[in-house]
Amino acid sequence: MTLKSKIIYNPAAGKGSAGKNLPKIQAFLHEQGFDGDLVLTQGPGHAIALWQQAAEDGFDLVVAAGGDGTVNETINGLMLARLSEPARPSGQSWPALGVLPVGSGNDFSFGVNIPQDIHQACETLAKGQRRLIDVGRVTGGDYPQGRYFVNGVGLGFDAVVGFEAAKIKWLHGAASYLVAVVRTLFLYGHEPIYEVFFDGTTLRQPFLMVSVMNGRRMGGSFLMAPEGNPGDGKFDLCLVGQVSQLRILPLATTFFNGKQGNDSAVKMMRARQVSIRAIEGTIPAHADGETLCTTGQALSIEIFPGVLEVVSRANGENA
Repeated sequence: MTLKSKIIYNPAAGKGSAGKNLPKIQAFLHEQGFDGDLVLTQGPGHAIALWQQAAEDGFDLVVAAGGDGTVNETINGLMLARLSEPARPSGQSWPALGVLPVGSGNDFSFGVNIPQDIHQACETLAKGQRRLIDVGRVTGGDYPQGRYFVNGVGLGFDAVVGFEAAKIKWLHGAASYLVAVVRTLFLYGHEPIYEVFFDGTTLRQPFLMVSVMNGRRMGGSFLMAPEGNPGDGKFDLCLVGQVSQLRILPLATTFFNGKQGNDSAVKMMRARQVSIRAIEGTIPAHADGETLCTTGQALSIEIFPGVLEVVSRANGENA
């Protein structure tokens, strides 16, 4: 049976490198015998509308070709389509998600075992093996109606690092985040006090950062949830308390190999529902690298288990 497939391609991903690589990627897909309707995004937010339309038009597979921001937009398009049309025609399912990681960080694809090498990613797409994963929704900040995510939500220091990395046009991937970490050391004066409530537990204290992960990695190299599984029905939490400014950079390096849990300032927890309220200071936050707020006051985060099919390699296969 031939799948009805659409490729939503963001030529601006990877700070413009995705557009330059489009002919090569089309050649790879043709080599694998993969055929899909190709449409280029025209700017921020366009992928939301394109995915929503593809879902309503009965496509079996929608491929997000871009970075984590492109994936995030496509997921929001799908969930909006589901809300507007909760019942599908008999025998018709919602489209699965394919990903071609041509962005800067590509953290979501890493977490679901999609190869980071684009030729191998095309091979994986053509094979079509699927798995079910969870989707999160965060409500608050600039999105009182809620925004969906598949990789993670970052608050505090982590979010400011992401904001700064986006301003760096002369570096790509993890390198831009490393420079952004150093910049943020001088911008982020002291930890705000948050009240974090999750699954019956309440913590009220200064927090350097709070990460609520569905995937495993943020910022191209930082393993916020080294044991994370996006299909287990729970978020992995990385809660970093008060840390002296001199210790922030050494602590940040432990995230490269996922060893931050050995530090006394770090708590690694798991939960189905999380809420955060600013007691002193404000909440800068992002979801999948997309800005949620720069000075928010409260966020509520919930998980929807097993609602999305993703084309990826099998567990145990190296990506």
